[in-house]
Amino acid sequence: MVERSAVKILVLDDESFMLKLLNRILSNLGYASITLCDSGGAALEKIANTDADTVPDVILLDLNMPGMDGIEFVRHLVDLHYPGSLILVSGEDERILQTTEKLVRAHKIPILGYLHKPVTPDALAAMLGKWAPPSASAPGTAKKVYSADELRAALKESELINYYQPKVAVASGEVVGVETLVRWRHPRDGIVFPDQFIGVAEASGLIDDLTQTVFTAAMTQAKAWQEARLPLRIAVNVSMDNLASIDFLNFVAEAAAKEGIAPQNVVLEVTESRLMQDTRAPLEILTRLRLKRFRLSIDDFGTGHSSLAQLRDIPFDELKIDQGFVHRASTDETLRAIYDASLSLARQLNMEVVAEGVQDQEDWELLRRTGCDLAQGAFVSRPLLPEDVPGWIELWRERVRTQLFPREDAKE
Repeated sequence: MVERSAVKILVLDDESFMLKLLNRILSNLGYASITLCDSGGAALEKIANTDADTVPDVILLDLNMPGMDGIEFVRHLVDLHYPGSLILVSGEDERILQTTEKLVRAHKIPILGYLHKPVTPDALAAMLGKWAPPSASAPGTAKKVYSADELRAALKESELINYYQPKVAVASGEVVGVETLVRWRHPRDGIVFPDQFIGVAEASGLIDDLTQTVFTAAMTQAKAWQEARLPLRIAVNVSMDNLASIDFLNFVAEAAAKEGIAPQNVVLEVTESRLMQDTRAPLEILTRLRLKRFRLSIDDFGTGHSSLAQLRDIPFDELKIDQGFVHRASTDETLRAIYDASLSLARQLNMEVVAEGVQDQEDWELLRRTGCDLAQGAFVSRPLLPEDVPGWIELWRERVRTQLFPREDAKE
């Protein structure tokens, strides 16, 4: 635990009153190393001419300042390779503060959050309490980049495995299905997540092989659950690149039929990571799959190219609200507006709605209040190995009975 007196803080604000106020609050909280600056230029000069041992650990930054505003100041901090953290302290509205926070994170500068003026001692103390020395809070090493040859070998050696993340009905808590999430069980690096190899697969023409491997294993697993009297609807992610050839339609239909899995129990979650130049094949394949009663889901709705145009053109029957619009939507007005609009749109189109990224009780209660159909996320369960799913279902049912949907007559 770092003593407050040892934390070096720079306060940047063009208003002398705010400088004095923040200085007094910080001093009363026990912070002794405080530097005050009334312009971005003066603050940058102090940082540039300070050695590594005395550079500020935290900068309290106002946004709207004459000359150099706070956003421009952040860009200069990047040029100086500033190693500390930021706290935004501003009278600007919530939307501007949220956007600036995202910008700071995009610049890879740690940000503890933002505070509205006038600042209260308790709020500032709580925000500063999040700070930790870089050695303790620095993110891990950069993710390894894998080559197409390595991925090709992994496919050949059957190193790709499926995890399954449960989806539950919000109204009843019933477990209705799972999403298939591929992982690479690397012989040296351990479990490798898809963000490190899906892009490689798409760029190198391996995405069909990868998707077919995942889908085939998912159908085999669905059959095993079906035989164990666990009839779970099973979802598999599909890249738009998979939909460039009619062969994919035949593969999906034959793989499901081979294992005796009814099409209505298979969900194809479609993600469009980039614009398709020729939409004829995807439109034909997806429409014919719907005619065969396979379910189609528009994944990550509201991000990338998962857009209104897709809803207009493709016969989806499920909409997945992206996790970025679900978690914290109960307290964030902007997220709530987007969540409500997505839910309403799906309702008008007679689509089932899945909320992704449900992280906590507040997210869950929002879904219950608004009548969302299905929930998926860490609050429900993290992705599981197939052998762990039956045991988790029993634990979840108990949680539903005792915590999430306690019966009114339980006391009788």
